[in-house]
Amino acid sequence: MADSRPTGQHYELRYADQLAVVVEVGGGLRRYAASGHEVLDGFAGDQRPDGGRGQLLVPWPNRVRDGRYRWQGSDLQLALTEPEAHNAIHGLLRWTSWAVREVDRSRVVVGTTLWPQPGYPFQLDVEAEYSLGPDGLSVRISARNEGQISAPYGVGQHPYFRVGAGLIDEALLTIPASGRLATDERGTPVSTKPVAGTPYDFRTPRRIGGVRLDTAFTMLLRDGRGRAVVRLADRDGAGGVDVWLGAGADHVQVYTGDTLPDPRRRRQGLAVEPMSCQPDAFRTGEGLVELAPGDSHDMHWGVTPWLRPRG
Repeated sequence: MADSRPTGQHYELRYADQLAVVVEVGGGLRRYAASGHEVLDGFAGDQRPDGGRGQLLVPWPNRVRDGRYRWQGSDLQLALTEPEAHNAIHGLLRWTSWAVREVDRSRVVVGTTLWPQPGYPFQLDVEAEYSLGPDGLSVRISARNEGQISAPYGVGQHPYFRVGAGLIDEALLTIPASGRLATDERGTPVSTKPVAGTPYDFRTPRRIGGVRLDTAFTMLLRDGRGRAVVRLADRDGAGGVDVWLGAGADHVQVYTGDTLPDPRRRRQGLAVEPMSCQPDAFRTGEGLVELAPGDSHDMHWGVTPWLRPRG
């Protein structure tokens, strides 16, 4: 019998004091908790995710202006899924079923086929692996071109994070990026600008305050493990979460949630969205992957909580 919940089956992972929940619809991440704290600003089991909450963004993250792009001599038109801004947003797989391919107590792999369709006449096999371990939650998102022609490809994910029960204004934020993308009124990039000396400079920890972010950051600064680490900490700096961006995650969108449809959710959590490419990459080519027949692409990201245990 089919699951009556709007996100289908839920797959619960456990490791030590950690709990994660992955959902069938969209293959997204509904919940992640550690040491008695909710790390994600997720969604309830009987609800649909709003604002892209925890969803996988395939085969493009963010926006394609007018939903129109040119690929290998052909003009293609995507459905305008952000009609108010006349954009195609966040890919094609957010509301499809993803089947379990592997599962155990602390790990699950879900996958689906993206079939050729109007606006995207390419066939991809896509899977997402979620695993819990000593360092927290790790995510790998993979795509393989199963078709006969090269395909344009990008990927992202849209989790929201929280520290404490209040608004994110009091939290300390670190974003290891020296550049950001300035956008027009429709949310598509118009230029790359340095963050130095601007309200977007979070290279050292800084209180979020009233800053409104719906911003793609680029020119990421990586550590010795090849990771760029976005840190969200409580106002005392004594607890928080590190969101690390690994191989394939070359950009990050950070969103304070000021325009979420439900006013009660605004600025309750901070979206930190790993992305393989820039917004509007189908049109500009910035960071876009060309997947030849049989080729694959992986993006790795994860979360390391350092929250104080409750009790």
